[in-house]
Amino acid sequence: MPAMSLPAELQRPRRAVIIGAGFGGLSLGIRLQSLGFDTLILERLDGPGGRGYQKRTPDGYVFDMGPTVITVPHFIEELFALERGHAQLDGEDFPQSVRNAPRVTVGPSGGPHTQRYVNLVPILPFYRIMFDDGTYFDYDGDPQHTREQIRELAPEDLAGYERFDRDARAIFERGFLELGYTHFGDLPTMLRVVPDLLRLDAVRTLFSFTSKYFQSGKMRQVFSFETLLVGGNPLSVPAIYAMIHFVEKTWGIHYCMGGTGELVRAFERKFLELGGQIRYGAGVQEITVTDDWGQAPSPLRPRVARGVVLESGERVPADLVVSNGDWANTYLKRVPARARLVNSDLRVKAARQSMSLLVIYFGFRDDGQPLNLRHHNILLGPRYEALLREIFGQKVLGADFSQYLHVPTLTDPSLAPPGHHAAYTLVPVPHKGSGLDWSVEGPKLVERVYAYLDERGIIPGLRERLTHSEFITPDYFAGTLDSYLGNAFGPEPVLVQSAFFRPHNRSEDVKNLYLVGAGAQPGGGTPSVMMSAKMTARLIADDFGVPPSIRR
Repeated sequence: MPAMSLPAELQRPRRAVIIGAGFGGLSLGIRLQSLGFDTLILERLDGPGGRGYQKRTPDGYVFDMGPTVITVPHFIEELFALERGHAQLDGEDFPQSVRNAPRVTVGPSGGPHTQRYVNLVPILPFYRIMFDDGTYFDYDGDPQHTREQIRELAPEDLAGYERFDRDARAIFERGFLELGYTHFGDLPTMLRVVPDLLRLDAVRTLFSFTSKYFQSGKMRQVFSFETLLVGGNPLSVPAIYAMIHFVEKTWGIHYCMGGTGELVRAFERKFLELGGQIRYGAGVQEITVTDDWGQAPSPLRPRVARGVVLESGERVPADLVVSNGDWANTYLKRVPARARLVNSDLRVKAARQSMSLLVIYFGFRDDGQPLNLRHHNILLGPRYEALLREIFGQKVLGADFSQYLHVPTLTDPSLAPPGHHAAYTLVPVPHKGSGLDWSVEGPKLVERVYAYLDERGIIPGLRERLTHSEFITPDYFAGTLDSYLGNAFGPEPVLVQSAFFRPHNRSEDVKNLYLVGAGAQPGGGTPSVMMSAKMTARLIADDFGVPPSIRR
């Protein structure tokens, strides 16, 4: 007589444990709750966000410590629209209504579900890109305004811009709209897209690709710098990253009032509303791995994730485990070496890690004079290619630097005390493989940055107007965020670490172990991390037989 299965309503919900409450962990937690899993997120910090942690100071400043650029608002809308038993995993990822949605230039951003949780507003221009000679380019995605500025700064590149715009659009349509959610879990999937990538010339380096169209060094920088915001060196990332230009141009750049931390807390709230659980101050020491019979794994027996062991020694069982932590340290520190054949110590340590960052968080008095700055500012030093080679290749600190200067109080004064501004400036630096002593080099570089901002008139009189100052270095990424070598963005997105060659969202070594976030596919950056969550959710739904009625 065949065994009778229990009715669906009496079956035990499967338990998922997610390590890390960053954007990836929270986004996936929301999706797993919508799929019917009971999800517990474990976070070693005292609050959500991970790299997107928000800090509030006793003297009244609010600093987003990580991501500040928000784009593709319909990704956010989709997460806020999810409900238990209604996962929206199947169907088109980019329906025509989304593809044709005009970029919002006034009023709130996002759809009705988003507006229940946060207030997103568009930012224009997207960036003010300031060159070392004092000129600047306000990039806002508007084709006519872009042409006007090229005509003023580099008229010889007008025709080249038209060709770049056409070819970058083709890469965007194929690489993002059609392939963006493809999980390259096997080589045949990768090989099927190689002819298209070759046809689009998307495998050469981005800077080389950009140089085909622009003669001016300034224009080459304007249309290639964006990969630095996701940890990629324009001199070595593949040209498929030219699609970032069109991602921003298509859906704009947005800001969450109250800072990115408000969006993080909104994701936390949505996750909790769906029945999820979060524990803070709960660092994970080890991922429990056994074979199918509960024995210690060996190369000859299946390896299965059974839960985690906390730093406190507490054991937390689970049917599946997902790491939103650093890819390298997930395997090197938390999965037993005997359970790792593909992600061995040799392979993980040989991978190229992205650069790190020095980030200065500072507050200063508003002296009543308008700042010649915008919400997002890219301050380029006198060298571009040479500086990138020093940071990524030679791993040394150069005589000059470039930086991303974020002044959110130009949009949202609530982040600082009355009459003050809150800002942060981010300087790309080598990761800890450089051997630099950041307890020595950090304060020296901070003083150089303040001197530059003050003496170049970027923020006149800054050093006299400072009311708050603190900073983080690669030591913060290595220690507080437990990132291998203090990298800031996971594996460097070079060609040999992209698509199939990037860490897989489903572990090749351990059954029921998954990855999500910047270290997994498709890569770094807030939109990609949210895409990663949907990709991983689909893999889990496939592996655990979630019925189509729930996936819709």
